[in-house]
Amino acid sequence: MFDSQEELLGKIRLGEDSILELKAVSFHAGRIAGPKRDDLADELAAFGNSFDGVLLLGVDDKIREIKGIPLDRLDVVETFVRDICSDSIDPPLNVRIIRMMLPDSQGVERAIIKMDIPRSLFIHKSPHGYFHRLGSSKREMKPDYLARLFQQRSQARLIRFDEQSIPQSGMNNLSEGLWQRFTTRSREPSEIVLLKRNLLTKDESGAVLASVAGILMCCEQPERFLPNAFIEAVRYRGARQDSNYQTDAQRIRGPLDQQIKQAMAFLKRNQKVTATKEPHRVEVPQFSEKAVFEAVVNAVAHRDYSVSGSKIRFFMFDDRLEIFSPGALPNTVTVDSMALRQSTRNELITSLLAESPVAETIGDVGQGFYMEKRGDGVPIILNESTNLSGKTPVYQLIDDSELLLTIYAAKNA
Repeated sequence: MFDSQEELLGKIRLGEDSILELKAVSFHAGRIAGPKRDDLADELAAFGNSFDGVLLLGVDDKIREIKGIPLDRLDVVETFVRDICSDSIDPPLNVRIIRMMLPDSQGVERAIIKMDIPRSLFIHKSPHGYFHRLGSSKREMKPDYLARLFQQRSQARLIRFDEQSIPQSGMNNLSEGLWQRFTTRSREPSEIVLLKRNLLTKDESGAVLASVAGILMCCEQPERFLPNAFIEAVRYRGARQDSNYQTDAQRIRGPLDQQIKQAMAFLKRNQKVTATKEPHRVEVPQFSEKAVFEAVVNAVAHRDYSVSGSKIRFFMFDDRLEIFSPGALPNTVTVDSMALRQSTRNELITSLLAESPVAETIGDVGQGFYMEKRGDGVPIILNESTNLSGKTPVYQLIDDSELLLTIYAAKNA
């Protein structure tokens, strides 16, 4: 929004409105004296709770004059903003931060920081409460307004979160090489084809945006829009989660099927394989690859992507593997009934994974597509792992917000 210098200068001359906020930046003893941290957090959250907006740092809102930010202080100001977005706003707010040069009234080029704030998928609380943008200022949301907003966002999630639109996205954010695998040849425009597959969707205003599933399956870098849609993989030496004993780590990103592929490569790279010689040589892996494959697929396909600030965690130890998946169990499924029942949180994502052939490099995992949708995943995890280790894997629901699966290592690993 207001990407060109000419357009931005024109907006500054007109002053603040529903989509523009101006803030001068002052310093004292080398530290940022203004704007105040909590006040800026309130302004940013108000935009996120309302609609797309722009906040400029380095511009005096009273006289509409470009004061600028000293070049040697730009890093400090940017860090200040990032810390506010991640630590002072709940859930954290995703903004785009851009450094720009603009001429002041004397024609002198001065540095400013421009923040593009998209309308959020979430409702954000800032230090002084819940705010929204009304005209040229923020307003605290009254209880009835806030209740309606929570209800609207909740109802939107009932439509399935993976089919919702992603703010500030579009067809150009989807890779043709990735989305073509989910479409058939058609004479219809590509946009229509993608809308029919729900890889694109329309928001309340009729704008065509990428869906959550579209970004997760067909965007080369889905973390640009969903920052926590990745797998944190770590291999620890021994049985304790201690960074001093960390031997390998990888932040696994990319389209979901590629994340599964990379997670399996991480497993193969880090698991031990022993061998018995009688009556003939038999290799025994530390963990069943079939079981781990099913576990990773389930985590990626069924995690709650609406939970901000959470990612899948894949932790390997000498005696066990732990996989943490964000979100409670869907519908009325319980830990005890998982092996007997089938329920899906992300219908669109699971359907797309069911159309994605398993990469040959993953190995023999017993199926041709990432999702077979037969409800066999949990039984395979339990049976394969128990046969290998003699210990049944354990599912635990932590604080009704995260599912932990523990798979035990082979007896002689």
